Amino acid sequence: MMQNMNMGKMMKQVQQMQKQMEKAQEELANEEVEASAGGGMVTVKVSGDLSIKSIKLDPEAIDPEDPEMLEDMILAAVNEAMRAAQELASKKMSGLTGGLNIPGLM
Repeated sequence: MMQNMNMGKMMKQVQQMQKQMEKAQEELANEEVEASAGGGMVTVKVSGDLSIKSIKLDPEAIDPEDPEMLEDMILAAVNEAMRAAQELASKKMSGLTGGLNIPGLM
């Protein structure tokens, strides 16, 4: 009898946590981080759910003689913005799971 009560309580807690996680994922979709490279010549915005929202290029960054430099700056800014977005998501989710590492969560 006692085991059934504990199982019911645990299921209720799991359902609450699922709702909180869904809400957190919705919030992450609306939060953005920004990173830049080349002294601000390339700026990238990424949402907390890891979608690239925008890439802005300073016209001076576009050198037809050196497209590799622009490619490198874009890559650096995208990678930094993705890292920041993952960190944001990790912080938000770890607050819900109490620091537990739940496989497949993020």
